[in-house]
Amino acid sequence: MNFGEASAVTPAGDGVWTAEVQPDWDIFGVSNGGYLMAIGARAMSGSSQGRRPVSLTAHFLRPLSAGPVEVAVARLKTGRTFSTLRATIAATSDSMALLGSFAEPGALRTEDLYVSARPPDLPPPEECPRALPAPDGPLPPPLVGQFEERIHPDDAGPFQGRPSGVGRVRGWFRLHDREPIDAFTLLLVADAFPPAVFNADLPLAWTPTLEMTTQVRAVPAEGWLRCRFSTRFVSGGLLEEDGEIWDESGRLVAISRQLALVPR
Repeated sequence: MNFGEASAVTPAGDGVWTAEVQPDWDIFGVSNGGYLMAIGARAMSGSSQGRRPVSLTAHFLRPLSAGPVEVAVARLKTGRTFSTLRATIAATSDSMALLGSFAEPGALRTEDLYVSARPPDLPPPEECPRALPAPDGPLPPPLVGQFEERIHPDDAGPFQGRPSGVGRVRGWFRLHDREPIDAFTLLLVADAFPPAVFNADLPLAWTPTLEMTTQVRAVPAEGWLRCRFSTRFVSGGLLEEDGEIWDESGRLVAISRQLALVPR
């Protein structure tokens, strides 16, 4: 089952959509947040006549595992170019609350007026270790078997028990069988790499997400995505992770920020 099939939604009337959260898109048995955001975004897109996510914020209310869910969508504003929508994803009770801006396909400007950063410097994909699910351990999780993810050799420590000491993870990403990457896939990618803080060599094994925002800036060119995620501040019982996603042509296609708890 490819990503499009695994994140598909079905209309059920009155702004309600149904979906089947698939197994093995999880970490420690909890479905991946970016994957769930993509499911919610597909329902929100369907409720806005096919508009695509430009910015989507998710608040994580409680963990969700594989099984049937219901996505309830409310349209807050519909303009000529943008729609603002709210949604909840629920199994037995609400598990995620979403708020997003969606736009007509092709409505955004295509030129880059100012870019002061560059894509991450990565060795070729074949020279980067591939993340594969661990048969007898928690890391890497089942999630990474659903796509091809290759980690910069200097940042592969979380999977090898040798953290680099720098809160950073860089790597390549693509879907299996060259499945095209669209705006919904970028929501997944923003949450698909190991937490950057795991490379900071802190006594952390779990960083549950409170809130995550992903902004889609462009449709990627065909090929690999170059990704960079970093954490600079672990304080007050919280940490942030900032993400940049670039396509193979060197264009920035998405950015993200995630707020997570530091468990006691």
